[in-house]
Amino acid sequence: MTRLPIFVALLLLLSAASFITRTSAEIKSLTISDDDRPMILFEKFGFTRSGHVSVSVSSVSVTSPSATTIPDPSRLGFFLMSEESLLQVLLEIQQNPRFCVLDSSYVLHLFTFHDLSPPPSSKYEHLYPVTSPNEYSLFFVNCVPDTKISMKVRTEMYNLDPNGSKDYLPAGSTRLPGLYFLFFLGYLAFLGLWGYACWVNKRVVHRIHVLMAALLLMKALNLICAAEDKHYVKVTGTPHGWDVLFYIFQFIRVVLLFTVIVLIGTGWSFLKPFLQEKEKNVLMVVVPLQVLANIASIVIGETGPFIKDWVTWNQVFLLVDIVCCCAILFPIVWSIRSLRETSKTDGKAARNLAKLTLFRQFYIVVIGYLYFTRIVVFALKTIAAYKYQWVSNAAEEIASLAFYMVMFYMFRPVEKNEYFVLDDEDEEAAELALKEDDFDL
Repeated sequence: MTRLPIFVALLLLLSAASFITRTSAEIKSLTISDDDRPMILFEKFGFTRSGHVSVSVSSVSVTSPSATTIPDPSRLGFFLMSEESLLQVLLEIQQNPRFCVLDSSYVLHLFTFHDLSPPPSSKYEHLYPVTSPNEYSLFFVNCVPDTKISMKVRTEMYNLDPNGSKDYLPAGSTRLPGLYFLFFLGYLAFLGLWGYACWVNKRVVHRIHVLMAALLLMKALNLICAAEDKHYVKVTGTPHGWDVLFYIFQFIRVVLLFTVIVLIGTGWSFLKPFLQEKEKNVLMVVVPLQVLANIASIVIGETGPFIKDWVTWNQVFLLVDIVCCCAILFPIVWSIRSLRETSKTDGKAARNLAKLTLFRQFYIVVIGYLYFTRIVVFALKTIAAYKYQWVSNAAEEIASLAFYMVMFYMFRPVEKNEYFVLDDEDEEAAELALKEDDFDL
């Protein structure tokens, strides 16, 4: 059997694994049924010098289309591989098409099916210390052609704290519970300030401001659930149900965020009391897509790269996210164009110039936020050392908080908004500005 499928599978799995941002647990139990993949990636984990990995398999069966051929059990097994070893292993596979990764000196061998107990139990369990700190990927490899594997697998990965307790979070994620709790307190204070601002200026509070308050609440609840989720995974290896609440509030928060951006972009409630048909269509596209994106997020987070369609779900999530990010920009652009057209006929140049300035600034802020959280944060995840993966999470939360603060400040409820209350003497200067050709996106 040619080893090209292993070469391709290794590249696809490790490239897709770079998108792993969270897992529901570091103690996992799963079932593999009639799987003919040459290589299966289970998970990635950052180990310290006191790292340990426990792998337990049971109910193992290997089926082959040829009843007379007995598969060599030493050609099927588990191993750990670091990112640094990937290129060397790929080079070995290219040089020898029949090369089996289990024969490589660049991987950390755990066990093969030769170590299994005799049938019918066919099981094996062992705890391995990881003495060389690094980020490793746990793989199962099948170097026997035309065979299908069925088995139950339980994996447990952790590092030992100085006091001897187990830390089930990777080395780069152990700070996340405290980080998320800190931002939860920040958003809670933000929500209090926003509620106070709405109360003081309740005569000019619009429905969009109520939605913005709901967005802050959902963001805060999402963060506290993430903090508790990570805390329980860190201590016990499982989230104890906090992952369910996390996904619920994440879904509501993401849908609310995109909805608020679209509604602000249309000027709904504070500039006009209704939505045009094309603006409704944007919402009808964005909301269902966000439902699909959250389903993909749950599949990615709650399963892992060991399922056959895991790479596909990653691609679905990425594609849907890009489409939504592009879709929410259209209402802002339409509002800017509409204001430019209106300014030519209604004789309110200064007021229209103020609105144009506001919406153009909002357009730039949204673009900056999407660029940073989708591209810069991903770059940080890619280039940061495995011990500092939390830095990308911190950068994402800081960028999100900054975006919320700017957006809420720009569209805060005030009786004399600096953008909309202008003196007549500004009219002439505004008319000249509106005539300039470069006042556009």
